[in-house]
Amino acid sequence: MRFISWKSRNFVKMTSSLYDRQSYPPEIESGVKSMIDKVRKDGDSAICVFAEKIDGVSLTPSGFRVCRDEIEDASAKVSPAMKSSIKYAIKNITDFARKRIPSQWSFTPRPGVILGERFEPYESVGVYIPGGSAPLVSTAVHTISIAKAAGVKNIVAVTPPGKKGSLPPELIYAMDKAGATEIFRLGGVYAIAALAYGTKTVRKVEKIVGPGNAYVTAAKKLVFGNVAIDMVAGPSEIMVIADSGQNPEFIAADLLSQAEHGSGLEQAVMVSTDHELIKRTAECVKIQAKSLSRREALNKVIKNGMFFIEVENLEQAVDVANRYAPEHLEIICENAKELANGIKAAGAIFLGEWTPECVGDFTAGPSHVLPTGGAAKYFSGLRIEDFFRRMSIINYQRNSLEEDLPSIMRFAAAEGLDAHGRSALLRCKTPLKC
Repeated sequence: MRFISWKSRNFVKMTSSLYDRQSYPPEIESGVKSMIDKVRKDGDSAICVFAEKIDGVSLTPSGFRVCRDEIEDASAKVSPAMKSSIKYAIKNITDFARKRIPSQWSFTPRPGVILGERFEPYESVGVYIPGGSAPLVSTAVHTISIAKAAGVKNIVAVTPPGKKGSLPPELIYAMDKAGATEIFRLGGVYAIAALAYGTKTVRKVEKIVGPGNAYVTAAKKLVFGNVAIDMVAGPSEIMVIADSGQNPEFIAADLLSQAEHGSGLEQAVMVSTDHELIKRTAECVKIQAKSLSRREALNKVIKNGMFFIEVENLEQAVDVANRYAPEHLEIICENAKELANGIKAAGAIFLGEWTPECVGDFTAGPSHVLPTGGAAKYFSGLRIEDFFRRMSIINYQRNSLEEDLPSIMRFAAAEGLDAHGRSALLRCKTPLKC
């Protein structure tokens, strides 16, 4: 744990070190690129090699895809209660997503000109669902169901294989129910490369979405340009702003909820005006951590990635939050709504003591795929608009082209682009003889 007080002479320096975080260690890029190049060159055979080397699973191309019989078998193993919860989350996330489906529009800004936009969903999207230490059943719902609501025809889900290539029944069920058209037991860098470039067995997609570890994040960044991606994100993080009188047990539990993800690189930050509340929360963290199952991962974060920042006032707390740009921001204050108006950068904002971050992770509605590592300053969380292409619509009549002609000719002359100017000029004057 690290404690920082505004009373310290080094407050600015100590807090600035908190903001300097990366989505992934840059030194891993060369190894990731090498793997991507290998999959791009050798396709399925490279995937088989990496699956065994990284995940310890012997796969053949015929075993990449999860077949319908396996999906039905997994469904039979999921409890009715869990099925109900998965369906409930799918409904909430789908309902929220559909509120934002973009629609075609147009207007006439001046006589003879019609401008507008048209939107079409992607034909194929790849969705990465983290597995390994924590198979994220909820991520299947928070990604695939949004793509389905957008009307994406081909939704290819990939997730790391477990022992003997198995996948958790709940995860298979969630991916299928959310709308995946294909499910592959492929993980990490080799899964991202397969989606980006395609192989004989795995079709190339147009966009890749979904969270992942440092290697997955680096792979997404490196394939960007050959395929679209949602964002470059890193380890999970949470910041809690709390004023006097709040419950330290609630805050401690919320800090630990993100610290348990498993990489050990997660961050959990509390910002408060109340010194005593900070002290009591830190004590609660230690007590609660002892009874949690993922203690090894938690202890790494508690030691290196948990910060308690005492500020002079809530305005200073907002400034700290805006500079940090957290993935998850909880505001547990008496005037939470008013305070939230001052937040300029955060993946998601949770207001009040009855809105723990976990509702966003599981059931609330907005996607839990959010920018981390300060990326909330220039990325937004995954939303239905991210599954659409936007196309501008421009429609001129002759009189409007003639009105714009002088300006068009001036731009063409300034840029030395004679053909640009001529393409407008010949429509308005006597056509050139070819």
